[in-house]
Formats: sequence, structure tokens, C-alpha cells
Amino acid sequence: MSSQGRDLEFMEMAYSLAEKARGRTSPNPCVGAVVVKAGQIVGWGYHQEAGKPHAEIEALERAGRRAIGATLYLTLEPCVHWGRTPPCVDRLLQTGLKRVVVSAYDPNPLVNKKGVARLRQAGIKVETGLLGHLNIRLNESYIKYITARIPFVTLKAALSLDGKMAAASGDSRWISCPESRYFVQNLRAEHDGILVGINTILKDDPELTLRLEDTCGKKWHRVVLDTHLRFPAEARLLKNLRGGRVIIFAGPEGPEDRAVRLRQKGAEIIRVPATNGQLDLKAVLEELGRREISSVLVEGGAGVLTSFIQQKLADKVYLFFSPRFIGGEKSPTPFEGRGAETVAEALELKKVRHFAIRNDIIVEGYF
Repeated sequence: MSSQGRDLEFMEMAYSLAEKARGRTSPNPCVGAVVVKAGQIVGWGYHQEAGKPHAEIEALERAGRRAIGATLYLTLEPCVHWGRTPPCVDRLLQTGLKRVVVSAYDPNPLVNKKGVARLRQAGIKVETGLLGHLNIRLNESYIKYITARIPFVTLKAALSLDGKMAAASGDSRWISCPESRYFVQNLRAEHDGILVGINTILKDDPELTLRLEDTCGKKWHRVVLDTHLRFPAEARLLKNLRGGRVIIFAGPEGPEDRAVRLRQKGAEIIRVPATNGQLDLKAVLEELGRREISSVLVEGGAGVLTSFIQQKLADKVYLFFSPRFIGGEKSPTPFEGRGAETVAEALELKKVRHFAIRNDIIVEGYF
């Protein structure tokens, strides 16, 4: 196999390691690393969660003195600043590495191209760009958060073939199949939190928890948009605070006595501006960003989904189409409002892919 082919193989291994960290490293990126000497892997690692050693440090620890004269394959540029851990580039310079292959530059302004520059200044041969497109998808939430300081927003909706989210009565259980709902649990686990509107709370009284066994200990946020602060103090969310932090966004006019009671129950109440009964969603995202929440999965009803789409604040969407027809003029759809005047003006998703889960068809796309 050619040297280029070997580089590709080892970088793919590094990415397979990085994938293991999906949903666990926020607000840090998912990163994998492999140390290779004389064609043999002598060290490997991935960043497991914020505050723990970065991928390259784990890999070099395993390699020990075998790292001298070796090549390091790293999915993301090494950091050069103090955060929860020391600068990784300093450690790299002490190990005797001969060559470093970096897949992508870190978009963090504190790091961007500085880590690679430090390595080159020290005389280490550095190559960049190999499989860089994989990092764009793997770390899409991190890239959005670290550059814009607001979360990456993913919308999710279960629909009938005629685009209905529920029957005219409001009944929506269950449009999608059990296997699709299990997939949604995995989607939740890849995000920092879930966001719904108050109508979902009043209608369904959900817990909005993570239900996968391997998500124990993950920081999870349950976010509710509630302009007039109608949130019931007896809601199930407040009876299971171990299921994740509860954050309620309310408008300026929501009753303060209700806010006091909800705070006593363990919820965090954040007031943001509101216009015509609608919360300022940009302000909501900015507040979440200040709390280092880098991604949210929006599972709200038609009103919440429409607001995110209309205000151009959604990044991605998953639509779960079930092979059934619901019909009804009053049955809700995920994108309502005034709508486009012409088909030419319609909103078109980008980078679309689709796949099947049993009889459901899932469409994934970007705005």
C-alpha cells in the first residue's frame, strides 16, 4: 500500500475513535488520535468528555517512548491555550514526534492554525486536510457554537405522508414506529438538550429525558418556551430533576409569583424579550450559548418549528415520514404561517439524504 493509502487508513481509524465521543464532549469537539511507528499503531485515544485529557494526550500516553520518531494522526488541530486542560501542543513538542498529520484546523479563534504553526516552527513535518470533510459533519455543533456562540439547532418532526404532525384532535401517538422513536433517543443523546414549547408540556406532560443506558451522567438540559409562564408546578419535568436541568424561557410579563414557585421546584427561569406573544428566539439561543450549551434538538409543535424556520435560526432537520395519511385542513404541519407565494420562493433543504427505518422514511437536510 502507498504511503498516501496508509495515511488515509490511519486517519480513518482516528475518525472511528472520534465518533465514539459523539454527544459526550460538549462544549469541546470530538477528536480522535492514532500514533504510528514503522507501520504499526503504538498509541491511540479520543477525547471522552470536557475536562478529561484530549485525544492526542491519551494516544501519546499509550505510546510512551515509542512516540519518538513516530507519526501522529489527529482529526483536529492541537490546542495552544489553557482551558480545562493544559495546551496539547506543548506536550507534542516534548515527545520526539517526527511527523503530524492533521485532518482539520480548529475553528476556535484561540487555536485556528496556531497549533500547526507551532509544530512547524519546532521542525516537525505537518500535513493538513486529509479527510477534513468528515470533521465538518462530526463537529458541526462545535463549529457553530465556537464561532457564533449560540447552539446548533436541529429540528425534528414525525409526519404522515401528507405532511401532518397530528390529527385534527391533536392526537399524535404514535405516528412513527418504535424503531424510529429509538433512533430519536440517539439523536437526543447527540445533543446537549431538548427544546419544546409550553403547549407540548400542557398537552403531553412529557419528561423529556434520555432513555439510553449509556447516557447516564451526561449533562442534559430540558428547555421550554413559555411566553406567559403557564408552566404547571406539578409537571412531570419538575418531579424528576435527575432527568436533566429544566430551563424555562418566559417573556417580561409572565407572573413573578409563578416564577418564584417554579424556581422553588428546581427550574431556572430566564426572561427574554417578546413581541406579539412570541419570544425572541435569538435571545433564547444566546442565553443557552452563555451556559455552554452547544446544541439543541427542537421537538416542539408546529408553532415552535415554524418560528425557528421563519427566523432562519434552524441549522438542520430530521423529518420522519410514516406510511399513512391523516388529512384534515386543521391538522398541524411542521411549517405553517403565511407560506411561500410561489414554488420558486419555497425553502429548499441542502445536503439532503434519506434512509429507511422499518416502514418509515427519514429525510435529513440542512437549511
